[in-house]
Amino acid sequence: MTPFDFHPRTRMVCGPDSIDRLGELAGELGTRRALVVSDPGIVAAGHVDHGLQSLRDANIDVELFGGAHENPTTADVDAGLVLARRYEPELLVGLGGGSSMDCAKGINFVYSNGGEMKDYWGVGKAMREMLPMIAIPTTAGTGSEMQSFALISDPNTHVKMACGDSKASCRIAILDPKITLTQPSAVTALSGVDALSHALETYVTKKRNPVSLIFSREAWRLLASNFKTVIQEPDNLEARAAMQLGAAYAGLAIENSMLGASHALANPLTSTYDTAHGQAVGMMLPHVIRFNGLQHDCWYRELLEIISHCPGVPDPTTGSEGLAEFVTELVNAAGLQTKLAECGVDRDKLPELASAAATQWTGTFNPRDLDNDSLLELYQNAF
Repeated sequence: MTPFDFHPRTRMVCGPDSIDRLGELAGELGTRRALVVSDPGIVAAGHVDHGLQSLRDANIDVELFGGAHENPTTADVDAGLVLARRYEPELLVGLGGGSSMDCAKGINFVYSNGGEMKDYWGVGKAMREMLPMIAIPTTAGTGSEMQSFALISDPNTHVKMACGDSKASCRIAILDPKITLTQPSAVTALSGVDALSHALETYVTKKRNPVSLIFSREAWRLLASNFKTVIQEPDNLEARAAMQLGAAYAGLAIENSMLGASHALANPLTSTYDTAHGQAVGMMLPHVIRFNGLQHDCWYRELLEIISHCPGVPDPTTGSEGLAEFVTELVNAAGLQTKLAECGVDRDKLPELASAAATQWTGTFNPRDLDNDSLLELYQNAF
């Protein structure tokens, strides 16, 4: 059996209107002052006001940092730190998509331990305990609420720094599917594809283990069975709840088994062409499935078997090829592109992108070894 060390650190509170419990749950942590971290879009949607009122109703003083941006950078963290140092909170609340939650974690790293964000690039570099944090995801995508990692970009190089430490894990994750109903259709599509990729990649990594596989399987079942529904019926609360829980389970799978080649290939596309992360992963994932399937086709057959009851799912015996076609169909159904050329990628840049992908940490966990040549071939196949 593959060795593993599973230590659940995050309490999950799920259900419609569970955001109303934010003040109660913060009070259970002994909080008197809370700093809420979010982004302008979530503030405009009214969800932040909802959370702030719940905290105030529990007699908790609250301040808002609403300046987190998509793919948060060290500049976002530094701006939030100014407010944190002035206000001295006892609790951080990340309310929004993965960017808001990652920004809150980034603030927590530096506020609690000093230095700069780059000091925590890697794993286990925080020497001091960190503030307790509550995460409230408004999308069904990153699963950041269940992870101990913050992804923070360098604003100059655009390199994403993965900063991980068990002390950065959220104490509580509040999963309220009602607050995902206000997502724009593009956000639903992009975040959903990202969550699907997490379930798929964690299922086949070199670090896969009995615990990670439990979460990968259930995440895949929930996500693959409901993705088309949330695209076609955006007000379907049951499907939204399934996607949100699936994304959280996929986040737990990442925490226990990491990711693979699709994310290694996606990051250079985001940094070079500003391609949305879900779009980049969605383009690359089918080609990675075929690449890995040459050695691990049985694993992909298992994934098709899990959702074989769903309409339009290929016969499980088709394995990696059938799964790659199914994922391409889902990406198409979401209205996303399936070819690099359609996203303005320059073919002459592919060798440069491959070199950048070869430096990505996630690629080291891919079940098949990667090098510049294999990464270049994957980009070429996607072009």
